[in-house]
Amino acid sequence: MKFSLPCCKTKLICTIGPSSCSENVLRDMLESGMSIARLNFSHGTFEDHKKDIEIIRSTAAGLDRIVPILVDLPGPKIRVGILENEPMLLEKGSLVTLTTERVHTTGNRIPVTYSRLTESVHPKSVIYLNDGFIELEVIEVRGKDVICRVISEGPLLSGKGLNLPGARLFADSPTERDLELIGAALDEGISIFGISFVESAESIVRTREFARKKGKEIYAVAKIERASAVDNIDEILKVADALMIARGDLGVEVPIEEVPALQKELIRKANIACRPVITATQMLESMVDSTRPTRAETTDVANAILDGTDAVMLSEETAIGKYPVETVSMMARIATVTETRRRSIRSAAFIRNLLHEDLRKGQITVPDMISLNASETAMALDVKFILTPTETGTSARRIARFKPEGWILASNPQKSVCGFLFFSYGVCPTVMETAHAGWSDSILDRLKEAKLVQKGEYIIMTEGRFSKGEGSTDSLSIITV
Repeated sequence: MKFSLPCCKTKLICTIGPSSCSENVLRDMLESGMSIARLNFSHGTFEDHKKDIEIIRSTAAGLDRIVPILVDLPGPKIRVGILENEPMLLEKGSLVTLTTERVHTTGNRIPVTYSRLTESVHPKSVIYLNDGFIELEVIEVRGKDVICRVISEGPLLSGKGLNLPGARLFADSPTERDLELIGAALDEGISIFGISFVESAESIVRTREFARKKGKEIYAVAKIERASAVDNIDEILKVADALMIARGDLGVEVPIEEVPALQKELIRKANIACRPVITATQMLESMVDSTRPTRAETTDVANAILDGTDAVMLSEETAIGKYPVETVSMMARIATVTETRRRSIRSAAFIRNLLHEDLRKGQITVPDMISLNASETAMALDVKFILTPTETGTSARRIARFKPEGWILASNPQKSVCGFLFFSYGVCPTVMETAHAGWSDSILDRLKEAKLVQKGEYIIMTEGRFSKGEGSTDSLSIITV
């Protein structure tokens, strides 16, 4: 197999939907920079998603690629029910009725999927629809109905989200439906799940225990979209395998002006905890209908990368947008340019220095020290590649959080471990047995064959030479090609 590198170190997660579920479009997206496929189980049937899984895998096989699949679970998301006439225009000052009854839309009556809505709200409560674009104020709670006045108007579609900031919700994550979907996805060989509306570490623990009872180990991505999750982030980071900053719901659950600062804080905490972090929602949203993004959107993507995110995610842009391939290509171009200028931008260096300080303040471990030294050595010697055999993927993730300019070539014999390593910045994983003495020579030969290294250049290698098991990386070598 010929060795090749992705176009950018930032990982591009693309949501698969009607616009992108054909083999031709998927192939073009992968060749344009797509790293990971996301399936949003909030929409469509499991049978639909099963077909998508088959197409993703067959397309990846045709390109001789590993393409991890992230299943995003619905969670206890409150949604608008089925509207007979779409879009339904809610006009400012008008009255609408949200109802928990299973009814068809008539006049200003809107069904919702949350059966305990009337217990969570009261007069003067604020309700947001469609990621906060529509604002309602509760006037009266009557039986199964909540009568509201429209404060901010807008069009409403079936299935759009409904948020109750500050209200008590009578629903836990994962839901029973989530667990059913996890069980079905596990049967299809899926091992990476986005846990929606996480509020505490317990949500992750429950999900993992469910999978273990079925004899499976999973990677749990904690979606941060509630204020309680922000409050409990340190505990969540201890049990989650990765974070997703889901800015759509988060920007409704907390004051929207706080989201930029929260994004930076969450990314930094994830970096320190050695957890891949995904920045999501409305990154290139204008490209749903346009071939070009706004200047603000390109800046948003670049700033997330400079903040230290490992991955950026496309949602509607690739699921239902008119230009899925062009959107992926644009995201890749923004990432590539931003990465090449990271070293010269002071803010990026500042984040890096803070990470160094935080590690040094704590009880720094040997593997942390190796990852820190690998990053510093790579910068000092202008090293293009860091070779990292890893038993669990942790060694590669430790180095990735420093966002080195060189590539991290991680190797592990398990496809599932390598699949999850695709979520980490700059990591290029290879399914490979590293127990034999000549594994590093094999990688070097492939790099030379692909003309990615030249004679006299340096390569860094980290490994567990004197220790075994997770966290056993204890040595760093500098190899001259």
